[in-house]
Amino acid sequence: MNNGLFGESGIQITLLLILLPIIVALIIGVVKLYNSYLNLKRRKELSDFTKNLGNLTPDELENFKKRQDELDYKLPGNILSGDLPVSDKTGIISNINTIENIRVIPEKQSFQSQQYVSKHLSKLIIYFIGSAVAWLIIATSVGEYLGIKFVAPDVDHQSWLSFGRLRPVHTNMVFWGWASTAMVGLAYYVIPRVSNVRIFSLKIGYYSLWFMNSAVALGSISLMAGINNSGGEYREYIWPVMLLFAVGIALSLYNFLKTIASRTTHEIYVSNWYIVSAMMYVIVISLTGYLPFWQNGLGETITQGYYMHQGVGMWFMFLVLGLMYYFLPQQLNKPIYSYSLGILAFWTQILFYTALGSHHFIFSAIPWWLQTVAIVCSVGMIIPVVSGTTNFLLTFNGAWYKLRTSYTLPFYLIGIIFYFTGSMQGTVEAFRFTNLIWHFTDFTVAHSHLTMYGIITFMLWGFIYTLVPRLTGREPKKVWVGIHFWLALVGLMFYTVSLMIGATEKGMLWMAGKPFVEGLTLMAPFWLWRAIGGTMMWISHLVFAYNFYTMINRKPRILIPKSPAEILNAKKMMTNQEFNTTKN
Repeated sequence: MNNGLFGESGIQITLLLILLPIIVALIIGVVKLYNSYLNLKRRKELSDFTKNLGNLTPDELENFKKRQDELDYKLPGNILSGDLPVSDKTGIISNINTIENIRVIPEKQSFQSQQYVSKHLSKLIIYFIGSAVAWLIIATSVGEYLGIKFVAPDVDHQSWLSFGRLRPVHTNMVFWGWASTAMVGLAYYVIPRVSNVRIFSLKIGYYSLWFMNSAVALGSISLMAGINNSGGEYREYIWPVMLLFAVGIALSLYNFLKTIASRTTHEIYVSNWYIVSAMMYVIVISLTGYLPFWQNGLGETITQGYYMHQGVGMWFMFLVLGLMYYFLPQQLNKPIYSYSLGILAFWTQILFYTALGSHHFIFSAIPWWLQTVAIVCSVGMIIPVVSGTTNFLLTFNGAWYKLRTSYTLPFYLIGIIFYFTGSMQGTVEAFRFTNLIWHFTDFTVAHSHLTMYGIITFMLWGFIYTLVPRLTGREPKKVWVGIHFWLALVGLMFYTVSLMIGATEKGMLWMAGKPFVEGLTLMAPFWLWRAIGGTMMWISHLVFAYNFYTMINRKPRILIPKSPAEILNAKKMMTNQEFNTTKN
């Protein structure tokens, strides 16, 4: 140890990574507060306008009518040329009946008409996302109850509500219910759009949705009944249940491959690389985690490390990165900064991520060389993470001002920031010293929430807020989107930072040889902050569900009349006792 705990490079890097999202959040907060001020000012202007509208004099109304007549005036086609026939007696004009390209301007590519999403595909996507939202509410309600149990462990005495049964219900429902269903639903939009063709089969999409939802429902019921795989984390579902999920993914994978095979574009865009690879990997991961051939002794432990980490990195992370490569450029209305960086991140993540699962078992009976390989590959993950983060942030370059007025881009930015900080924290946590302090403590719980929530969930929220209004033509109330964003972000910081601090102190107690019960006593106030942060996160999910509901149900929006025609119409409606400042 170098000059105490804070002399360790791993601790220093972790503190820096914690500060980065806090600083970004403060910057976004200042911008959002300024926008709130502008919104209040606009509402005051609307109130003043309404008062002044009733006091308009006849002369003022006449002036507005006169001005509107002037604006409606159209110039006759012959007012400048007169009625004389066209003549070119000197022969100056030639080839009058042909149109030639202007030679000094390069010829542009032919314009391809935009193919809008059919209402049938929109319905399928909404069903996927709606199912995901329902699973998010149920899963995090279970998580909220588990958080309360840390503070009040005797709140119930029912076996099916015990911590040991509800915890895997929470984690698996978040994994396979919320995140997986939302990702696949969003992929049903991206795959055909970048391929410039219709989806191969809507029927297969519905079959996939049915299999995935059935797996989560049956798996959750079986876990609460005490029927489980007796395996490691995130593979508690028994194999017939997980088989249903794998079949659902395989059906969508087939659907996507057939769609991409019939594409009209020459190249396969990088989004499709990530999405299809992720779906291939999750099937391989499931087979590896459930087939019994290598599940004896240390083989089971190594398999658990592989399954657990590949599920996060090669399924969730891979697929949301593919979605990000589509939605971020579209939201910023500019191309991705570097296609090459995207490909570099793609292949290096495959190279390094697939061999780092054993860093969860440092100082275990697993061969020392395999532990070292896992640590080296964890450090190697700096390449894809820095490549991806750089690519996304430089795509923002020149368009940072859009954060001020966008209610979706803050979710994108926070997801990208957490992608860097959360992933780098995973690298730091693999170091032997930091692993010795933090592993098997609540620090691992904080890290998993920093990644699955800070990265995956924030990105998915941004994509959903981007896509659903395009499918339905209805936007959520922006103030409620802001409430959702800040409750989720602040709650996550309360949750993770408190657990990180407490877990560090607990790890130091263990290293000092103190009794285990002292660690439990130490964590009591930090678990209270965990419950407070978790409650804020859970409330934000209820707000998100409400926002999703408003996006699929039409709501009016404020419109301040400005043009003479709008002002005259508003006055007419006020006179008829029908004045309304909203427009559907």
